Amino acid sequence: MKFGVSTFITDQGIAPDALGRAVEERGLDSLLIAEHTHIPVERRSPYPGGGDLPEIYYRTLDPFVALSAAASVTERLLLGTGIALVAQRDPIITAKEVASLDLISGGRAVFGIGVGWNREEMENHGTDPSTRGRLVNERLRAIRELWTAEKAEFHGEFVDFDPVYSWPKPVQRPHPPIWIGGGEGAFDRVASIGDVWLANRTTPEVLGPQIERMRRTAGRDVPVTLYAAPDDPASIEEYAEIGVERLLLYLPTRPESETLERLDRLAAVAGRFS
Repeated sequence: MKFGVSTFITDQGIAPDALGRAVEERGLDSLLIAEHTHIPVERRSPYPGGGDLPEIYYRTLDPFVALSAAASVTERLLLGTGIALVAQRDPIITAKEVASLDLISGGRAVFGIGVGWNREEMENHGTDPSTRGRLVNERLRAIRELWTAEKAEFHGEFVDFDPVYSWPKPVQRPHPPIWIGGGEGAFDRVASIGDVWLANRTTPEVLGPQIERMRRTAGRDVPVTLYAAPDDPASIEEYAEIGVERLLLYLPTRPESETLERLDRLAAVAGRFS
């Protein structure tokens, strides 16, 4: 079992460089951070967690700026988006951002992606929520083309460009791993585009059968990472038994001193299973 951290980096919590250094020093292997460009004041979309939307959702730093800061003070830590909202992102710019992060980190970028739940947020980016799944699939395929082809070209329903040069190319070959976030609705995307299923937090009893269905859909043994995992040892043992490869332990967004104390506790739990 591998252990990392999932969190929101905001202007009110620990700085990204201090966080990256602290996560690596404690032996955790990955840092994945959330993305929201903004949150509309008037919103119909219900918060999936229930209740009021936490303030951290509209205070997140740009993920690639934050991860670059963490990259500059770490050597081994995997640095990823958990998740990048591809439905709200230009694919050409996103391909360059991920590739640049992979280059400056020496091949440690992870591209965790999701479709998104906040319809009003994506509408402000010009995205039709009813077609966002197809849009995400096309943008991901276009991003892969930009990463891997000297003269990249893509023609689709939503993404269309003639041959272009786009550099840097990623350090990792053929490209940084694409971790597909979401529930069972994401299984076809995992099968066709994904390298890892980034599963939403759920119980081992529910997740075990989901993993079996996901792998049947994919036709291969896709690794599973669990987002915002609990730090309860009994639950961790159950996740290990059903074949979860990595747990991203949830780290609340707090000032530096509180964050370091919480990281110590998370590292102690993870150390019991290393």
